[in-house]
Amino acid sequence: MLYSINETLAALKDGSVTSHELVKNSIDTFEKDKSSAVSLNAFIEMYDDALTLADEADKEISAARSAGTLDQLFAKKPLLGLPFANKDNISVRGKRLTCASKILAGYVAPYNATVIDRLVKAGAIPLGRCNQDEFAMGSSTEYSSYGPTRNPINRDYVSGGSSGGSTAAVAANQALFGLGTETGGSVRLPASYCGVYGLKPTYGVLSRWGVVAYGSSLDQVGIIGHTPRDIALPLSLMCGVDMYDDTSVDLPEGKSLSNLTALSDSEFASLKIAVPRQFLESKGLDADVAKVFEDTRAWFEKKGAKIETVDLPILDASIASYYVIALSEAASNLSRFDGIRYGARKDNGEGYDQLYVDTRSEGFGPEVKRRIIIGNYVLSEQFSGTTYKKGMSVRARIQREVAKLFETYDLILCPTCPTAAFKLGEKYDDPLAMYLSDLFTTFVNLARIPSVSVPAGRTAKDNMPVGIQFAGAMFSEKKILSIAQNWEEDHPCCGIPVKG
Repeated sequence: MLYSINETLAALKDGSVTSHELVKNSIDTFEKDKSSAVSLNAFIEMYDDALTLADEADKEISAARSAGTLDQLFAKKPLLGLPFANKDNISVRGKRLTCASKILAGYVAPYNATVIDRLVKAGAIPLGRCNQDEFAMGSSTEYSSYGPTRNPINRDYVSGGSSGGSTAAVAANQALFGLGTETGGSVRLPASYCGVYGLKPTYGVLSRWGVVAYGSSLDQVGIIGHTPRDIALPLSLMCGVDMYDDTSVDLPEGKSLSNLTALSDSEFASLKIAVPRQFLESKGLDADVAKVFEDTRAWFEKKGAKIETVDLPILDASIASYYVIALSEAASNLSRFDGIRYGARKDNGEGYDQLYVDTRSEGFGPEVKRRIIIGNYVLSEQFSGTTYKKGMSVRARIQREVAKLFETYDLILCPTCPTAAFKLGEKYDDPLAMYLSDLFTTFVNLARIPSVSVPAGRTAKDNMPVGIQFAGAMFSEKKILSIAQNWEEDHPCCGIPVKG
């Protein structure tokens, strides 16, 4: 079983594996899983041209091997022949894009998202679209019109959300790496639940062009992989300013991520790490998660890093601020799905008003409707001048205080989620409990900083993965991924894919 991108690239170069074999294995696994009694349901569909693209990659590799120019070929196309999983809200030209919603049934993307375009130019192969919570609204991938994605560690449990499909595909070794999206933790949360690495980059580092919007001031494409290097290499190829996205920015040292290395012993020993007291004292923190966190903290201290507990009282307001902002922006963004401009159309000939009501009533699922209603309520004339404005002022304060913290500290260390994965259906009808899954992740999105969830251990009671997140200052992707690489080298079994 191939484990990492680097291992797979070496196998492609020496001819011990072909891109065709990699893609065919994923397709065969998908078909077998689809017909099983308890399907993982990570991929919704495989793209029909994936094998053709793999064959073209194999021809390029074979020709370069014969000509003695393999190094030059892979310098030009660093991901040549590698298949990756794609979330169902990221556009791939000529392929269906539904955001796991009935309202977009039959919609075909007319162009590639910038992140897809840059990966394709690097030789990577879009393998298929993956399941998600409808319009990325959820923490478990249970709110999908295609049914839930199960956790590959234990299929009685959720995979996390909203990027649960891409994450489960990577964890189950159906893809070497995957793309997801983050609004409040939707890459890091499933990474924690499934026992893999998941990165949420600094806001703007990855272009949002071609990504269906949920909360525009919070959304960010994220990456899932088995190792930090499996995240760093794709990030180095996708990052940077995009003329189609005015919020996009360059990532300092972005290109150097292609050769990610761990910190030296002296560099590691010089680290100053902050642990927010508000998270440690959270009533919702599971005892097993707390134990894994303390073990991770002890590892940092053993390697010489200095750790201090800090007070950030504003973090207590992060969940409230996040949902006020995110749901308000969601209500605005989803207003375009009306049966006229996009997707499905329910028209009984009773006029445009009724067409609009019928289309949205039948096209949206319960969680999306809930968030639209709350968002529109917040934006109503009665409340828009107070509630939304207050949410934005809290966000601004979070940004200021977190930025000030990083003037002294290199890293914020905290659990990714208060609990490990929960059983399917356990929180489906309890929206508040589901929302609190994001308790430790939303401050990262509000502050627009990067954070990586690392697989740090398992629970004692049910042996489910637990993730711990390393959050850094804006544009510190290289530093936090390097620290994650230190972790990976000391704990090489954490991100190993599930067999079978």
